[in-house]
Amino acid sequence: MTSKNIPEQVKQKAELWLNEKYDQETRAKVKEMLERDDSTELIDAFYKDLEFGTGGLRGIMGVGSNRMNKYTVGAATQGLANYLKKEFAALKEIKVVIGHDCRNNSRFFAETVANIFSANGIKAYLFDDLRPTPEISFAIRELKCQSGVILTASHNPKEYNGYKAYWVDGAQIVGPHDKNIIEEVRKITDVNDIKFDGNDDLIEILGTDIDEKFIDKVASLSFNPDIIERQKNMKIVFSPIHGTTVKILPAALKRIGFENIIHVPEQDVVSGDFPTVVSPNPEEPAALEMAIAKAKETNADLVVATDPDGDRLGIAVRNEKGEFILVNGNQTAILLTWYMLNQWKEKGRLTGNEFTVKTIVTSEMIKTIADAAGVECFDTYTGFKWIASVIREFEGKRKYICGGEESYGFLPGDYVRDKDAVGAVVMISEIAAMAKDQGKSLFELLLDIYIKYGFSQEKMKYIVRKGKSGAEEIQAIMKKFRETPPTQLGGSKVTLIKDFLTLKVKNAVTGEVMNITDKPATSNVLQFFTEDGSKVSVRPSGTEPKIKFYFEVKDQLNNRAEFNEVTEKAINKIDCIMKDMEI
Repeated sequence: MTSKNIPEQVKQKAELWLNEKYDQETRAKVKEMLERDDSTELIDAFYKDLEFGTGGLRGIMGVGSNRMNKYTVGAATQGLANYLKKEFAALKEIKVVIGHDCRNNSRFFAETVANIFSANGIKAYLFDDLRPTPEISFAIRELKCQSGVILTASHNPKEYNGYKAYWVDGAQIVGPHDKNIIEEVRKITDVNDIKFDGNDDLIEILGTDIDEKFIDKVASLSFNPDIIERQKNMKIVFSPIHGTTVKILPAALKRIGFENIIHVPEQDVVSGDFPTVVSPNPEEPAALEMAIAKAKETNADLVVATDPDGDRLGIAVRNEKGEFILVNGNQTAILLTWYMLNQWKEKGRLTGNEFTVKTIVTSEMIKTIADAAGVECFDTYTGFKWIASVIREFEGKRKYICGGEESYGFLPGDYVRDKDAVGAVVMISEIAAMAKDQGKSLFELLLDIYIKYGFSQEKMKYIVRKGKSGAEEIQAIMKKFRETPPTQLGGSKVTLIKDFLTLKVKNAVTGEVMNITDKPATSNVLQFFTEDGSKVSVRPSGTEPKIKFYFEVKDQLNNRAEFNEVTEKAINKIDCIMKDMEI
């Protein structure tokens, strides 16, 4: 595309960034983009504003209104500051916590945020270095702050960064505050509206004191210190994938008694370039390759890894042949939920007032396990802020035990209000120790759970469509499935269709349509349920240029020896469903 094809709106917006309100480096880059023959980058950078959504900001770093930079981060922070001053006007002092991950520019953005809050008369607690996302949530609660921000793009590719905003309870912001904050951010239409000059008297640096308190809370999760004492030399290979858990997670494992934590030195290197992986995402098998190689080399029992901001975990275990296999997010949540609910039951802690939570795209096995334990299981939209909102709703009335989602996120306890890979890794390590204490592997334990509660096989597939044209294509795919939903999937009749955008559920057999009444808002998600218990969910990602498809099929596992056969049958069925959906 040549400069002659630049849309007038894009050109006008870009030329505004040549104003002296913007720093010299930014102006030079915009000028260079305007003069370039290929205008693709310019259009992507300016065709829209990087939207402050319900979770904050996330985007590619660079100059432009659709990029993560000092000015888009500044507008978001100024809008949030303005809203906090309105919402908490009666308080003598408004306080926020600011943290960041390992990404390029994260420290710069975090310091920019601290300066803007302090310039607006808001007390800013800024961590002295990178910290995992769950610790920011913990600190908000511990320091009794009104809000918090972490600069992170989670497991996105290295060119991304992001801005996640939190509320007084340490959870990501939900309604009505999310929309109210968005309105305030949209009011920031001029760079001069942003107060960049900080007040050092209102910025306080946080250090190891909060770390110790956080580790204490995580360690308090442990149910069986006697088992850990017997299995303290169990070999655990750990990788932070260049990110924030590099120090705190080994410290938490040691705090509960594990003594044989094996590092992957190359991945202990903190770097926003993620030099040893293509993607720093524990959902991707390649991200755990180095850790698995280390486990083979050291004859380890368990491999655990976290994403760069420390809220998602990936694990690998030995199968019946002694080979390392990956455990997916649903299986991890199944193991954790089973262990925590059964430990509560065995130790006589269940009163009938407890609950657990999962997201609608997560395995229905979680509910089956909860039902068997006599614990209510709530279904929420995708995203941990919705799990946190259920915890908030019942705080002081009912006891939250645990909650998780298929995307490798889990919260084992109510000490924070976001998914926590630190706590989840501590728990999964204890489960592995318990299995070993009983003469079995973690893999065999998972199979025993399937035998008792029923087998399920899950798979997630996504399609990436970048830029403006990609966003339009994703919308068209959702429109197609709404207007012409499948009538059968994998040889089984579709019996129920849930549309969370319209909050309607349709019985595909009788044609009856009913309202969905247990959700606090709408969400662009479609679900199809079949006669034989299969479930398919379709949703655009809220943080990445993707549309995601989630599949779950059911079967019966009678003994461990049947596992591979039953798994292959289930995978073939998912392939048939994907073919039926033409993806």
